[in-house]
Amino acid sequence: MNKEFRNPDVVLDIKDKPNGIKWLGLSLQHLFTMFGATVLVPILVGINPGIALFSSGLGTLVYLFVTKGKIPAYLGSSFAFIAAMQMLMKDAGYPAIALGAVTTGMVYLIVSLIVKKAGSAWLDRLLPPIVVGPVVMVIGLGLAANAANQAMYQNLPNGEQLYNVKYIAVALLTLLLTIVFNMYLKGFLGLIPILLGIVCGYVIALLFGIVDIEPIKEAAWFAVPNFQVPFVTYSPKLYITAIVTMAPIAFVTMTEHIGHLMVLNKLTKRNFYENPGLNRTLMGDGLAQIVAGLVGGPPVTSYGENIGVLAITRVHSVFVIGGAAVLAMVLGFVGKLTAIIQSIPGPVIAGISFILFGVIASSGLKILIDNKIDFNKKRNLLIASVILVVGIGGLTFQVGPVALSGMALATLFGILLNVFLPENAKSETE
Repeated sequence: MNKEFRNPDVVLDIKDKPNGIKWLGLSLQHLFTMFGATVLVPILVGINPGIALFSSGLGTLVYLFVTKGKIPAYLGSSFAFIAAMQMLMKDAGYPAIALGAVTTGMVYLIVSLIVKKAGSAWLDRLLPPIVVGPVVMVIGLGLAANAANQAMYQNLPNGEQLYNVKYIAVALLTLLLTIVFNMYLKGFLGLIPILLGIVCGYVIALLFGIVDIEPIKEAAWFAVPNFQVPFVTYSPKLYITAIVTMAPIAFVTMTEHIGHLMVLNKLTKRNFYENPGLNRTLMGDGLAQIVAGLVGGPPVTSYGENIGVLAITRVHSVFVIGGAAVLAMVLGFVGKLTAIIQSIPGPVIAGISFILFGVIASSGLKILIDNKIDFNKKRNLLIASVILVVGIGGLTFQVGPVALSGMALATLFGILLNVFLPENAKSETE
């Protein structure tokens, strides 16, 4: 694509800058969308959520800078590293996690240099539509169970989950209102259906009595996150376990990174593998992980939830993404607002997620339709079938600290089947 290209099917294209209150509203929509997942990771690991917000915003700005402001992607806390980080936090504390985050970032940088040297044309051969489509579907559908569980179950203090009809009602009402907003609102309000859905869902949750407001009352307006900075708050140390445990996981998140780029390519009608180049996108992601680790946050990765917002609103502006990043950094210091957003109950997030995750999955289906994939051919049917079941089913292959599961393993199977299966089955050639 030349520099003058503008996607005619969008409201705001990548380089379009919204004004005033519209900019704030669109950025807030992305902020609310990523918030639940971004703070959930540090909560599960034992890291300050305020730091995770700050590091996700800072990491996103680093990514936008490295990719020359050409890719509208938001980077938030990565779920892929949770188990490894929990183990490292228990055994050695945050310094080990920081080393692990820096290590994963370095893996990205090394791979980006290899891609720069070897080029990225091989991706088209390695990842044709019959592999890409089902993988993109797995990205969305693989998250479906999480959304359903958030909509159904209340987490009890003893760690058990209780089926709660109120939760389902809130989730479905949030879903219904978001659909209505998306279909019938015009003008500026028509650009922020997700944000409106979250706000209305929150009000409904308050009426149903499932929002805990005590933490909001107790929170201070201004609170400096407890940043963890090497040579300032702790002395760096070489943790071999951190390197061995987290470095292999980088290859798993790279698969997710490439999958998200596939979706963004389709949405924006561009080829980010060529411009700014896969080497730059990997470098941006790697540097973002390193920066996040150096300020005390978990490793970051691009978020499918925010890609869903791009698809629904047709607002692809990097200025909106950058605005969300700045808001996240500021929010990390506002204790009261952080408490309010942290109080958004799971059912509200679930109601929104039903749409966001579904849109991602539908994008994968659209890839298959647009490329006229023939499922009467056994080769195509087998490749898609294996990818979908392995990815959505969560099949895991683990050897020591290295584990491939879900989308990563499904992508690997898809690539191998695409390489080794003949173009036609014997029964089709007779």
